[in-house]
Amino acid sequence: MTPTDITHGPLEDAKAQLAEAVEHLGCNPGVHRMLSTSRREMAVSIPLRRDDGTTAVYEGFRVQHNFSRGPAKGGLRFSTAVDLDEVRALAMWMTWKCALVDLPYGGAKGGVAIEPRDHSRSELERVTRRYTSEILPIIGPEIDIPAPDIGTDERTMAWIMDTYSASVGHTVPGVVTGKPISLGGSLGRATATSRGVAHIALMAMALRGIDPEGATAAIQGFGKVGRGAARFLADAGVRVQAVSDVDGAVWAEEGLDIQRLGAHSDQTGSVGGFEGGEQIDPTTLVTLDVDLVVPAAVEGVITEANADKVRARIIVEGANGPTTAGADAILADTDVLVVPDILSNAGGVIVSYFEWAQANQAYQWTERQVKDRLEERLTRAWHAVVEYSGVHRMSYRQAATALAVGRVIEAHELRGLYP
Repeated sequence: MTPTDITHGPLEDAKAQLAEAVEHLGCNPGVHRMLSTSRREMAVSIPLRRDDGTTAVYEGFRVQHNFSRGPAKGGLRFSTAVDLDEVRALAMWMTWKCALVDLPYGGAKGGVAIEPRDHSRSELERVTRRYTSEILPIIGPEIDIPAPDIGTDERTMAWIMDTYSASVGHTVPGVVTGKPISLGGSLGRATATSRGVAHIALMAMALRGIDPEGATAAIQGFGKVGRGAARFLADAGVRVQAVSDVDGAVWAEEGLDIQRLGAHSDQTGSVGGFEGGEQIDPTTLVTLDVDLVVPAAVEGVITEANADKVRARIIVEGANGPTTAGADAILADTDVLVVPDILSNAGGVIVSYFEWAQANQAYQWTERQVKDRLEERLTRAWHAVVEYSGVHRMSYRQAATALAVGRVIEAHELRGLYP
């Protein structure tokens, strides 16, 4: 995996994108300062009694960036890479993402600096419940609604929901999204981000005149987002030639059998060693000669160090912040179409919103309703970004950010400043 640029981390990139949008929109410096600063941040210490009787202590964070359009919304990740600046950046991007696809939310994000693979399920449950108890004062179905992210899943959300519900004395399904179906989760939520990435990728290919039948793709990451995106793209006729994860990468000229690769990954824990393709260096995946690259793992994998080697015509960001600011400039010069994360991976938060709405209604939608409404919202946002980009001669990232920031500013100005 390629490291992030030495001088620019995700928070610097997020602030640079905001500054560019603010300049374009001509808003006043006070509003800029407000939008560049989180409204609320909490750092907590999480002691864990391990299965062997020893005690470990981990850092946890919850950042709420903005409330102008509604309660805060954002994922919770368990990763040793978690730090406060990363969480701040992700929360800011969530604000823009929710505004871009017209959800009544502000952005939030949470994280615990822990390696989940080094812990038992019972240890992860204790960490989750203690983290939840520490942030209880600032979460709730009308305050801040967590969801799964890297290293967390629907079971994690069930533990959070149960811990919160125990604290208030009754079951509150709307306190989190991404829950198991049997606990009020939404049909279609598990694959929503992947489906959205594939839907946006197919529209981007159509814009560039690329027929999905016979088109080629490389997917960096084979987790919650990458695996489903690979399957949906393959179903549309795209030859997914390469896939990587944290432990390996595999390539096949004729395209990988995604179903077999998934079974291999389930059995071994990695795509590495898959017999249906050739093993390659994972760091080369984003520079392969394919039509489409989907970085779907972590931030900062396409940087100034490798952007000039990218040969794909389209990059659709499945992860949050996978392309640095320096790389963006290089890719623009080489006419690579970059579809930004706040648009391309918004499927997850859209269906999280649907799940929250269903919890508030105590009524479950059908999977077809979820799928159709997801695609309708993404298509509307896609056309808005394409049109804005064309009118203002901006990149898609610049257009998406300007549209989103403008909507947040409008909400802030309509509400006014208290007191």
